[in-house]
Amino acid sequence: MTTTARILLIALIATGAVACRKDVKPVEPADTSGTTTPGTTTGPVASGAYGPGDLDTDACLRQRVVYFDLDQDALKPEFQAIVGCHAKYLRDRPSSRMTLEGNADERGSREYNLGLGERRGNSVSSAVQANGGSASQITVTSYGEERPVCTESNEDCWARNRRVEIIYTAK
Repeated sequence: MTTTARILLIALIATGAVACRKDVKPVEPADTSGTTTPGTTTGPVASGAYGPGDLDTDACLRQRVVYFDLDQDALKPEFQAIVGCHAKYLRDRPSSRMTLEGNADERGSREYNLGLGERRGNSVSSAVQANGGSASQITVTSYGEERPVCTESNEDCWARNRRVEIIYTAK
């Protein structure tokens, strides 16, 4: 990577971090008897854990899917601010943990897609760490093509499957 490209990347990451400066206020534990969306936690909310009520406190925390181009693991500029916001959440809550679940579309071999999903997860992990998140708070898992959100064979569907999902877990 050239020096100019690195400087540009750092500038984009810094801009994303500044854009997500809004403090996330602690939220009282929500009623957890109802249903949740995938990736949210239920039950008592441990100190620093990401609880169901936190999804509504900041718009950038509600966005927990990062999409990628075909055969790419580079983070798109439009996701820099979102990743910066999640990094700030981790910085503010040292006991919080996140799992980054890398996924790919159905094209390519199983092995290739597992590797691509891992590279995508690592790309998001690196961006979170560059914005101040701790490596000890992040786990990367790859599902390759095994967990599609769309099963049709067309570009729109494939694009929805090329993703990393940000999942918060209690310690």
